[in-house]
Amino acid sequence: MKRIAIDHLPVGTAGTALTLGNFDGVHRGHQAMLEQLVREAGERGLVPTVLTFEPYPREFFEGASAPPRLTSLTRKYLWMKQMGVDQVRVLRFNAALAALPAADFVRRVLVQGFSARWVLVGDDFRFGNRRQGDFSLLREMGQTLGFECAAMQSVRIGGERVSSSAIRACLDAGDLTRAAALLGRHFSLVGRVGYGHQLGRTLGFPTLNLALRHRPPLAGVFVVEVCGPAPHPLSGVASLGHRPTVNPLDAPLLEVHLFDFGQTIYGQRVEVRFLHKLRDERHFSDTDQLVAQMQADAAAARAYFAQQSLIQDAS
Repeated sequence: MKRIAIDHLPVGTAGTALTLGNFDGVHRGHQAMLEQLVREAGERGLVPTVLTFEPYPREFFEGASAPPRLTSLTRKYLWMKQMGVDQVRVLRFNAALAALPAADFVRRVLVQGFSARWVLVGDDFRFGNRRQGDFSLLREMGQTLGFECAAMQSVRIGGERVSSSAIRACLDAGDLTRAAALLGRHFSLVGRVGYGHQLGRTLGFPTLNLALRHRPPLAGVFVVEVCGPAPHPLSGVASLGHRPTVNPLDAPLLEVHLFDFGQTIYGQRVEVRFLHKLRDERHFSDTDQLVAQMQADAAAARAYFAQQSLIQDAS
């Protein structure tokens, strides 16, 4: 995916049905938008197109204090393509774009750059310098510039509005079941298995180590399943954090111990799905206490999978 700067926008040719935003997590609200986008594009003979931003606007303005991401740009792209989006375009969010007045954003980006003929936005969407643009301005300019626009109402599950911030709150609180309901799937992280210090192996718990590119929205010890090393998901227990007891880390590391798995898979790309939170990360006074807790965590994770198997058999 090529990142496009505001000063180097292409001149659009084929007419597009366009939606735009961060789409962090591609959650059930986003999925509803993308389904409508693809459907309306097909009915109008337009190219279904998503315009997203890198970095996110809040990351540009707030830096390290911005909320953690739910998903990477690559995974967003893959999910959108699977849903039938033909074009995913990444607009570099920089000072020039941040300063662009809302009306100029519509003319230069939506119309000239992406040949928008039909535009879909969320009901709370704001754009342009100081977030001065809204749906009313978009609809008014569309009547002059030749595009239609529609506003997508919020999707609610159990009375709660589906949003990236609501999902982050669930993950931070350890409510992975609610997070999965809002996402439409279990929250997961993807990365390549790297070399560690072999500490887990010496303690009787060999792990897959995954360094993370972005600050994760959750921390602690979890029941997980891992996709990639085998034709079917593998069960395990994972620690995500700074490893406070032995060799503390500045950046968070994901360490996964898989049950009944002894292969060496360094360099392989895997997906770790978070199913249930066992506890917060904490410091132990010595390695004996740490190993005892790791044994208890593994036993709790195995019990979780056994219980889920009983539930599935009963259904």
